[in-house]
This record gives sequence, C-alpha cells and structure tokens, in this order.
Amino acid sequence: MGNCASAVDAFVQRGSRSSPSAAPGMSSSRRTSSSATTGKLSTLSTSTFMPSTVSGVSVDDDYPDGHILESPDLKIYTFAELKSATRSFRPETVLGEGGFGKVYKGWVDEKTLNPSRSSTGTVVAVKKLNPESVQGMEQWQSEVNFLGRISHPNLVKLLGYCMDDNELLLVYEFMAKGSLENHLFRRGTVYEPLPWSLRLKILIGAARGLAFLHSSERQIIYRDFKASNILLDSHFNAKLSDFGLAKHGPDGEESHVTTRVMGTYGYAAPEYVSTGHLYVKSDVYGFGVVLLEMISGLRALDPSRSNEKVNLVNWAKPLLADRRKLSQLMDSGLEGQYNPKGALLAAQLTLKCLNADPKSRPSMKEVVEVLEQIESMKSRPRSGSSLRRGQGQSLRSDSARKNSRGR
Repeated sequence: MGNCASAVDAFVQRGSRSSPSAAPGMSSSRRTSSSATTGKLSTLSTSTFMPSTVSGVSVDDDYPDGHILESPDLKIYTFAELKSATRSFRPETVLGEGGFGKVYKGWVDEKTLNPSRSSTGTVVAVKKLNPESVQGMEQWQSEVNFLGRISHPNLVKLLGYCMDDNELLLVYEFMAKGSLENHLFRRGTVYEPLPWSLRLKILIGAARGLAFLHSSERQIIYRDFKASNILLDSHFNAKLSDFGLAKHGPDGEESHVTTRVMGTYGYAAPEYVSTGHLYVKSDVYGFGVVLLEMISGLRALDPSRSNEKVNLVNWAKPLLADRRKLSQLMDSGLEGQYNPKGALLAAQLTLKCLNADPKSRPSMKEVVEVLEQIESMKSRPRSGSSLRRGQGQSLRSDSARKNSRGR
C-alpha cells in the first residue's frame, strides 16, 4: 500500500490552475442506475478544496471500530492496471453513472489488490472520471483526502486510486446490493419492497456512519446525504459513499462554515440553500429527508405528483405531526407490517431532524439512540390491515394462550 499524500498535494497544485469553474444554477443528476428527479445544487465559486491539516485526530469512544489517519494510505494504480481489472472498461461491466463519471466492475487479487485474471479474485468498483465533468477534479481530490483517511464499518472503503496523465480513477470495495434508492423506488422481481425491520437496519447503519463523521475532533460534514449515496452490501449493511462534497466543520467557537451551495435539491437543509451557511446539523436535515422517504416510500421531490405533493417534506409535515393521519403517510409497500408505536417514534424523530432551526435538530448520536429504541420494538401489523395480517395476529394470540397455560 502506498502513501498518496504527496501525490494529492501535487495534484491540488495542478488542479487549482486548470480546474474549470462550476456552472451556476442547477444541473441534473445523471445516473443509469436510477431515475432520480432530484437535481444538483451548484452556484458559481472558486475551488473549496484544501489539503487536510488535521493533527491529533481523536474519535469519540462510542466508535471504537472507526479511525482517521493523518494522511491517506491507498494503493496507487496505473491506468493500464485498472484497464486490465475492468476488462478494458467494457460496457457490460458498467455498474452505474453519476456526475463524476461511470462506475465499472473490476477484479483484483484479494491480498495484493493487483488486477486479477479471468474475472477471479475480489470484485471492486472502479469510478472513472468523465473528462467533461465540471466538478470531477475537485470531487476526486475530496474523495482521496477524506475517504482515503477514514475507516468505519458504515463507510465505503476506498482501496486505491489512479492519477495517470489526464485519467483520474478511484477504486472502492464492491457493494453487492447497490443503492438504497433503487430498493426504495424501483419495483419488480429484482427490487421487492423493503420490510420495516430492514429499513430500520439500514437507517441505523447510515446514521452510525454519519455520527462517526461528526464525532471527530475536526468534524466532517458529509454535505450530500441522500438515498442514492447509501450503498448496501450483500447482507444489507449500509455504508455511506461519495465523499466528493465532504467538508471540515467550523473551527473553534464558530457555529458554521460559509461555502458555495452544493448538494441535491430536496435533501439540502434550508439554511444552507438560502445563505450558504453550512452547519454540522445540516447533515441531520438530509438524514430526516431520507428517514421520511423510508417511512413513506416516496421520493423527496417528484414532479409527477400533484402540486401539493411535489415536495415531500412540505406535504408530509402535517401528517407526521398528527398520529391519527400518520397511517396515510406510511408506505403501502409495508402492507401494514410495522409496529405502530415505532412508526410514531420514527415520525416524531423525522420532524425533529427537519426542524427549520439547525440548533433544534438532534445530534446524529441521539438519532442513532432513538432508531435503536425503535428497532427493539417487535414489528407487529396494524390492526385490521388485511386477512394475511389478521392471520398473523391470530397466531400470536394462540402462542400467548399456550404460554399462559404454561405459567
């Protein structure tokens, strides 16, 4: 494994001279793996990337499995090696596409991480920069500088990178189940509705990853928390991906950092969109939007819905606040198979995360605690939902009677 700190510094100097300015206004998000209707936020500004100067990094004792390195320690690949690993970037190896570029499936040796032959060894995801990408260079730098130094079970592992002439690539661990966005919003034989228990597992994993970022001495603001950036491994363990917009939090007594507005419409916190003031708890707002998507099964923004429902947050807030109307909001794909008290707690947590005042939002550590409390509640169907659910209640009643006789 090679240390890439000096390479990154050299690229920063080269990139700062040649990096194109961001186009003002909104640019659409391009993904072959989804039909997302949310759009990218981008306003004209100079580059915000700076090499890390963090020293003496400490992490909260609540996260013993995570750590932050002083500098990235990644494998350095040549372009030829990654071309070999992906079978010359064949179209059939494409996993998806975003604003940065296409992501390809590749194969490497499990121990050395060198390209393997004949599609054997460990599967990896190789992200290749599209030369026409406006924000690609900056995002590549941020990925290496942040994700290259961070290790946590709920963050996708960055394994290596390539900086070969004008070719910029990143190599990640492969996430077999793809994105949460696909599982939430795509239907068919491949994507079945996620059960309540699995939704909670995914939410808790993503929340732990975000809480870890916020726990470091120099807090890291993720800045683009959304369903498409939550990837799932073969066991549906959630991991945050795409650190292209990550930024260090405020210094000292400062409450926020002021930066150009970047992120995704529908998920970005209102105070950030309107003023450019970015708080650590701006991430909490984004989490609240995803939590709402998990509860409702609806996208944050969807122009195909009626006017009052286009913006999910605006439409759903009154329903979240009224326990009598909450059932109207719950995803029909759940078929009533959820604990009503747990759903109410989730609704209340969502409202807190979506508070207009960032200071009034809970910390991500608090969010994790509430979600774990909800998870501990055994899922049971809402009364009178369907015959199948009624049968389930009958089985539990029979079991209860047997236990009673036993006592």
